[in-house]
Amino acid sequence: MSTLIYTESPLAPADAIHRHVIPAGDFWMHEIKRGQTLRIVDLEGNQAADTLFYNAADFRERYSAQDTIREQGAIYLTTGTKLLSNECNVLAVITADTCGRHDTLGGACACESNAVRYGHATKHMHSCRQSFLLGLATWPNASFDLNKRDIPANINFFMNVPVTPEGGLKFEDGVSAGGKYVEMRAEMDLVCLISNCPQLNNPCNGYNPTPVEALIWNS
Repeated sequence: MSTLIYTESPLAPADAIHRHVIPAGDFWMHEIKRGQTLRIVDLEGNQAADTLFYNAADFRERYSAQDTIREQGAIYLTTGTKLLSNECNVLAVITADTCGRHDTLGGACACESNAVRYGHATKHMHSCRQSFLLGLATWPNASFDLNKRDIPANINFFMNVPVTPEGGLKFEDGVSAGGKYVEMRAEMDLVCLISNCPQLNNPCNGYNPTPVEALIWNS
């Protein structure tokens, strides 16, 4: 298990130019200009915020888990991590983190994976993949139609997915708490898509999905 790294931010919520509370199971999609800072807040604790980033000018360039992991030499994200695109460009840099570690391996829940992991009776449950599809389908500024092919492997902010000695993954209770946050500075004009995870079947949300908040500063 890696050491948790905590770093505070000097930014005050009262100075944010945009604030939005994302209910559990809902999505939020918003453009973030180069140089602006995005903060995601785990309002009540033990929540998972599944997150994707896209180049605002060309959605074919998007967050790449494999490039980020390879170039950072680490499977967890925290302060100083550069979030890389599939073209190995820096999308954003994590500048503050009071949670200490974030998952980039566990992926997003889907109806199909729910059915495989937790039984066919769970297949109807709302999932992050559905929220991602809703966000992409309603985004008005894309230069081409966006669909499931445009959903890469995502970041799971606040989610705790340890790697076992055998190389497997375990979904465990979060290491976050109410009011913990992660903050990142955009290194290009981005579109951020967050699915505030509705998962009820594993401990990633403490079996009780709760809201998160997104804030943006000009900084």
